[in-house]
Amino acid sequence: MPISKKTTTKTPADGRRRELLATAAEVFAAQGYNATTVRRIADEAGILAGSLYYHFDSKESMLDEILSAFLDELWAGYDAVLAAGLGPRETIEALVTESFREIDRHRAAVAIYQKESRHLVDQPRFAYLAASQRKFEKAWLGTLERGVADGAFRADLDVRLAYRFVRDTVWVAASWYRPGGAHSPEEIARQYLSMVLDGIAVRPQEP
Repeated sequence: MPISKKTTTKTPADGRRRELLATAAEVFAAQGYNATTVRRIADEAGILAGSLYYHFDSKESMLDEILSAFLDELWAGYDAVLAAGLGPRETIEALVTESFREIDRHRAAVAIYQKESRHLVDQPRFAYLAASQRKFEKAWLGTLERGVADGAFRADLDVRLAYRFVRDTVWVAASWYRPGGAHSPEEIARQYLSMVLDGIAVRPQEP
């Protein structure tokens, strides 16, 4: 996993850099990485294409910073959840909630990751994407397997199928979620968890 480079002093240039990355992320998410030109990013940012190179040496560098920043933050949250010693159900609940918080903070980066990661993993610069995918799968599958062993989840649960279902159900939300909407990420996570863990049908009352 890439390590974020943290500085103690922020400058106006740092703020402008973050603004440009946010603009680039939105353009990459909407148009696709290969179809996006530096000129298009510059046009969206309201600057000349040459001025963009003052902050970044290439389009690839911008994509790298967008994805690595997202994954660094995602794993900071996930690692805290996994180290908390929660039960299997509580771990799943916390991971889903953290996932929606990341979609709220990095919606465009999540969309880019979903569209582009399979094409990027073979490039040396983006090798950390494959490592992150393996770590992600291990964390979720391990929690589901622990839940089956502990009796928190059904004994007949196909954990790999359940993992794929929960993963795709959560992360596809980046295609429609917009920050500042009617529901907070925590509320959306609560509703998703209710449907995944408890179902949507009314249970018949026992006589």
